[in-house]
Amino acid sequence: MLRASGSLDWLWGVDWKTVFIPDTPLLEIFVRGTITYFVIYMLLRFVLKRQTSGVEITDVLVIVLIADAAQNAMAGEYKSITDGVLLVAVIIVWAAVMAMLGWRFPAVGRILHAKPLPLIRDGEMLHKNMAREFVTDDELMSQLRMQGIEEVGEVERAFMEPDGQISIIKRKKGGEARRKRGRTF
Repeated sequence: MLRASGSLDWLWGVDWKTVFIPDTPLLEIFVRGTITYFVIYMLLRFVLKRQTSGVEITDVLVIVLIADAAQNAMAGEYKSITDGVLLVAVIIVWAAVMAMLGWRFPAVGRILHAKPLPLIRDGEMLHKNMAREFVTDDELMSQLRMQGIEEVGEVERAFMEPDGQISIIKRKKGGEARRKRGRTF
């Protein structure tokens, strides 16, 4: 509230120049944001597929990095809001560029997005693939039960999808009978 003298003392406590003028060179912010984005992306892409279950890796990465950059801008770890806003913009732009490149160029898409990993083929668990993602027999059976499947033999194929979810394709009843007849001869 303005005092009777018309003084704006509450405004003078803020160094407006520090709030809005970047104190870090803009190129440095861009380079730091870019390197951080790609290092964390690669770690998430190749190490933590299963832990991101249900959410794309790029979504997790963007949310975490934006939260950190915005927090620093709001709390004053950067001296200017502009530093934080620029870093947030760099993160969002890289996420958009990578999504566009993956869509536009299938070869890039294959690098950026993991392929589904087979866990069951023709009713048999693929333990080598399960070990790659640290999926135990009990965990896989739990996923099957949640889909209403009691035995592995009822499954034609099961995959760990790029987002960490497990998708299941049941055997067709007629196909199962044909296979059983074929094995008995």
